[in-house]
Amino acid sequence: MTSTTIIVAIVAVAAALLLAYPVISRIAVDKKNRQDSETIGTAEDKARKIIDEALKAAEAKKREALLEVKEESLRTKNELEKETKERRNELQKYEKRVLSKEETVDKKAEAVEKREADCTAKMAELQNKEKELGELEQKALQELERVSGLTSEQAKQELLQTVEADIRVDMARMYKELETQAKEEADKKAKEYVVNAIQKCAVDHVSETTISVVQLPSDEMKGRIIGREGRNIRTLETMTGVDLIIDDTPEAVVLSAFDPVRREVARVALEKLIVDGRIHPARIEEMVEKAQKEVEANIREEGETAAMDCGVHGIHPELIKLLGRMKFRTSYGQNALKHSIEVAQLSGLIASEVGVDVRLAKRAGLLHDIGKSIDHEVEGSHIQIGVDLCKKYKESPIVINAVAAHHGDVEPESLVACIVQAADAISAARPGARRETLEAYTKRLKQLEEITNDFKGVDKAFAIQAGREVRVMVLPEHVSDADMVLLARDIAKRIEEELDYPGQIKVNVIRESRVTDYAK
Repeated sequence: MTSTTIIVAIVAVAAALLLAYPVISRIAVDKKNRQDSETIGTAEDKARKIIDEALKAAEAKKREALLEVKEESLRTKNELEKETKERRNELQKYEKRVLSKEETVDKKAEAVEKREADCTAKMAELQNKEKELGELEQKALQELERVSGLTSEQAKQELLQTVEADIRVDMARMYKELETQAKEEADKKAKEYVVNAIQKCAVDHVSETTISVVQLPSDEMKGRIIGREGRNIRTLETMTGVDLIIDDTPEAVVLSAFDPVRREVARVALEKLIVDGRIHPARIEEMVEKAQKEVEANIREEGETAAMDCGVHGIHPELIKLLGRMKFRTSYGQNALKHSIEVAQLSGLIASEVGVDVRLAKRAGLLHDIGKSIDHEVEGSHIQIGVDLCKKYKESPIVINAVAAHHGDVEPESLVACIVQAADAISAARPGARRETLEAYTKRLKQLEEITNDFKGVDKAFAIQAGREVRVMVLPEHVSDADMVLLARDIAKRIEEELDYPGQIKVNVIRESRVTDYAK
């Protein structure tokens, strides 16, 4: 900036001189002759003035340039000082931070060294204590073997047995928790699926043949039947093997069980309790026993009536009793006793037409399904059971062969057997006589109870709720609370493997302990 100003000033002076010189020459030439001295003096004065003005202008320009240079340098200097100061402050901050971190690192290093030293000391102490503990354990083991008289292997075996028992308890509890959680998660969907299935297929003949309705004088009686904490209803269900359904139905209780004899006993006992009004566990047991005797008497009367109606005499009393039981037995929805009476009458009619002994044909027709009276309790088909019963109570070989051949399992040996076959087919095949699903249904319920009774520790088993639940009574001295969970699971798995059934079957294991004493 300074050199540029100086150059400008010199150029200005030179320009002024160049401009002034022609003027002076011209003036001198023009007035050379007239006023040489005046003209020269005037020109020199003007030249001096012009030079002086050029010099002054150059000086002013120079001063301005110098001022600008000074101001620029001062501003630059201030900016550099400010920047330098800021950088210095930042460096000081960084320096303080680094120093602080160094102090922190030093402290941590000291703490780590101290902790390492402590750990080393504790490690050595622990090793010493471990060694002492090993010696004490060995001494204690030797002392225990001396006191208990057991070797370490024997003690280990007993300990393993104890641990195994504890693990079984924990496993049962864990299984129950997981099962409960899974049921809760699936409950909503399961209900939805079941409701949809029921809406699409509503079949009522199973419920008609597996339930009985007992009328109540008032809804207040429902609470008395249930009893305090459910003890009355639990006692009645346990004694009879029947499921009591107490719902919103006004003045009515529903009894559900696939075994009609048990259901009849429960119905009679409940009606007696309602009339008596005293409903408590001891009274319930008494009434159930009376109901069983009454039902047995009724069964005997029904058997005698059936034999009398058919005109068949001389039947063994036990066979008469078994005939009466068939009143409570159905086959494909057809009452077994009515079916037997119908077959006996048809056999007599056919026998009279073909010239065969009418009384013998009626006898064979009446006894042809006698095995169905106890096929819930005895293994084997109703045909084989019936043959064994007839042999046991000294029936004639013709009757025995008719019973064995009425489904074509063996060859008929007499015309009576063929007549019984025809009569049985006529009775079963007439429109509206049978429903084809009930036989398989009752067979499944029978198998359900048989499977459950095979397990160790099971006292009684009852299939209820139309086969949707099996109630298992266990012996409390053989099955613990923890074993109940595993027993229920084992029963459920075996049912899944051996039975074909729709929906699901609830396995309800019940363990009850009773203590009895007498005041004298």
